[in-house]
Amino acid sequence: MKFFTDLFPVVLFFATYWLSRDMFIATGVAIVATTLLVGWTWLRHRKVDTMQWVSLGLIVVLGGATLLLHDKHFIMWKPTVLYWVMGAGLLISDFLGKNGLKLMMGQQLQLPAPVWRKLTWAWVGFFAFMGALNLFVAYRFSEDVWVNFKLFGGLGLMLAFVIAQSLFLSKYIEEKK
Repeated sequence: MKFFTDLFPVVLFFATYWLSRDMFIATGVAIVATTLLVGWTWLRHRKVDTMQWVSLGLIVVLGGATLLLHDKHFIMWKPTVLYWVMGAGLLISDFLGKNGLKLMMGQQLQLPAPVWRKLTWAWVGFFAFMGALNLFVAYRFSEDVWVNFKLFGGLGLMLAFVIAQSLFLSKYIEEKK
């Protein structure tokens, strides 16, 4: 459920863009939607995940710069910065001897330490790739193509990567009887 609520501002951005064909209106909607989502999460749970705070900060700063400077490139950088921040967080935690993925998922999944490390490095590589790919699409293709890639391409690649990770991890998961 959390995944779908986190995706809500992206869907509103996409829908607004395709209804208005205006990146600036869509950016304003995304800023408001993300702010409302974080506010609602805080009121409901009295806690907001770190990544939601990071996402809110990025949408306010980069979306605000887009609106203030009337330059669409700032909002186009947001997915890249978010991907790279997530990858850097995993990388730094690994260098500090704390596996970020294990800290987040260790209750649901029991894996040997080397597998946690491989998984972490796979995600670091994926986030680096996704950030670079977002910039490639943003600067090499039309605005319409970038908006579609932001929703469908990013989600599709994430889904394919998660499926690949699941297949890799399946040999480590024991069925409970």
